[in-house]
Amino acid sequence: QGGANAGHTIYNAEGKKFALHLVPSGILNEETLCIIGNGAVVHLPGLFQEIDGLESNGVSCEGRILVSDRAHLLFDFHQVVDGLREAELGNSLIGTTKRGIGPCYSSKVIRNGIRVCDLRHMDTFVQKLDTLMRDAASRFEGFKYNVDMFNKEVDRYKKFSERLDPFISDTVHVINESILEKKSILVEGGQATMLDIDFGTYPFVTSSSPSAGGICTGLGIAPRCLGDIIGVVKAYTTRVGSGPFPTEILGKSGDVLRVAGMEFGTTTGRPRRCGWLDIVALKYCCQINGFSSLNLTKLDVLSELSEIKLGISYRQKNDGEKVESFPADLHLMEQTQACF
Repeated sequence: QGGANAGHTIYNAEGKKFALHLVPSGILNEETLCIIGNGAVVHLPGLFQEIDGLESNGVSCEGRILVSDRAHLLFDFHQVVDGLREAELGNSLIGTTKRGIGPCYSSKVIRNGIRVCDLRHMDTFVQKLDTLMRDAASRFEGFKYNVDMFNKEVDRYKKFSERLDPFISDTVHVINESILEKKSILVEGGQATMLDIDFGTYPFVTSSSPSAGGICTGLGIAPRCLGDIIGVVKAYTTRVGSGPFPTEILGKSGDVLRVAGMEFGTTTGRPRRCGWLDIVALKYCCQINGFSSLNLTKLDVLSELSEIKLGISYRQKNDGEKVESFPADLHLMEQTQACF
């Protein structure tokens, strides 16, 4: 799920740093076949830029990356629309990375999106792209659509289609064949459960499902094929962008965690908001995902602190009544405070 709106910063065995957004992190392991699943949205200029960067740093990608023929294509105009949409929201902005993710998933859901398999039929691809861009132009005055722009985009994607062709695959078949062969499969998603489109702090969420259910819908893996699910959680809480954050640490104390934990976004470089570990939110995530165990990371970041707090419950500010579960209602959330 997701796209180039998130990233994973990886250091290889020699300590060389790689910032990956669309290419799975497994590319640094020469024994690994990497798959971009049907649930992802793929910005081809960004994908090829990443592949070229990896190749120039000695990481071979040839024959090691497959892109689902069912994945949706994210175009530059989706990124333009993303920015225009945020501008419309004014002070209520979501905090999107302006990478076009939301607009691309919108195209997918209203069923005028363009998929990777459409690149194999350039005659109908041209018609679909024209419809898609005209639709965006009719909605946003700031998006100036013209024939020149359209022709340039068509020419670009004719070249992209030729380059991408060796990567395109029915990845549902590939993955399920691998399951039958009892191969090890590591699933990597962007973001985390509290940014899930259904279960996160809506509307301050991503546009896809980074919870465990996204494994099945984003790759075509049957639920019964999933074994143990390990939840990965930091020893403190972070989030990027706007939205409720009951255990947030403001001021210098938050800065100490941010610097010690190197909490800056891989995609944007913007500082993450930091706070104490939120047990209420963690319990909620455990319920949704059915974790069999937890992997607690970044404990060392807390080493220099004289006191460590845990957010163990929520109570309403006005009457002190305990809030039994993680609220969906942001108005209720605003009236809620964490107890430590």
